[in-house]
Amino acid sequence: MEIERWERSEEISDAEKKVIQEIWSRVYANCEDVGVSILIRFFVNFPSAKQYFSQFKHMEDPLEMERSLQLRKHARRVMGAINTVVENLNDSEKVSSVLALVGKAHALKHKVEPIYFKKLTGVMLEVIAEEYPNDFTPEAHGAWTKMKTLIYTHVTAAYKEVGWGQ
Repeated sequence: MEIERWERSEEISDAEKKVIQEIWSRVYANCEDVGVSILIRFFVNFPSAKQYFSQFKHMEDPLEMERSLQLRKHARRVMGAINTVVENLNDSEKVSSVLALVGKAHALKHKVEPIYFKKLTGVMLEVIAEEYPNDFTPEAHGAWTKMKTLIYTHVTAAYKEVGWGQ
C-alpha cells in the first residue's frame, strides 16, 4: 500500500506547546484508563487494526478488551511514548528520535500500515476532547491538531526512511 501524501507538520508555537502540556498533564494523570479508552475506540472503529495484535485480535467485546492485560500494557506503552513527545516539545531532535524509533519498529518489526497512525491520533484527539471538555477549547483543539500531525509526520517519515512499500 502506498503511503498517502507526505504531510508537513505545522510549527507548534510556544503558547500551543504550553496548552498541549497543560492538558496532557491531566490526561497523563489517568494514563492507563485514557490509553485503554483510546485503544478500545480505535479497535472498535477500525477493527482491521486488531490484526497486528495476536493477543486480542479476536476480541469483539469492548469490555473484554478493557480487561485484557496485553491491551492495557500496550496502552501504557502508547501513552508513555506520547508523554515523552509532549515532555520534549521544545527539543525537536528528541521528538524526532522517539517518533523515528516508533515508526521504524512498527514498519519493520510489526509491519503495521502507516495509515493506522493517522487513525489512532484522530481517535486520541476525540477521546481527549470528550474526557476533558472544559480544557479542550478551540485553541486547544488547534494545538492538538498540530500535535497529531507532528506525530503522524515523524512516524511516517521513518517508514519512508526504511523503504516501506517499495
